[in-house]
Amino acid sequence: MDFSNKNQNAGARKIMSQDMAVRVLDESVGKVVLIKLKGGKIIRGTLQGFDQHMNLLLESSEEILEEGKKTSLGTIVVRGDNVVIISPPPDN
Repeated sequence: MDFSNKNQNAGARKIMSQDMAVRVLDESVGKVVLIKLKGGKIIRGTLQGFDQHMNLLLESSEEILEEGKKTSLGTIVVRGDNVVIISPPPDN
């Protein structure tokens, strides 16, 4: 069996997926994003920047706790390895 074509297609999909993620993040800079982390923590803050590892710089960030409570975190760096979901701002 020849798996080379299958592997090439998977590689192309991965690159397209990464390009789309970078595009969405780039369009979200300066806007409020919602981040879900490993372990279930949810953080909301203004995205100031990101790098190739998807480390995120958030300003005016807060942890969203149960029952709608919030804890202010200020300016933070979120390590990309801990990010499960990044929700960009809604299109207006």
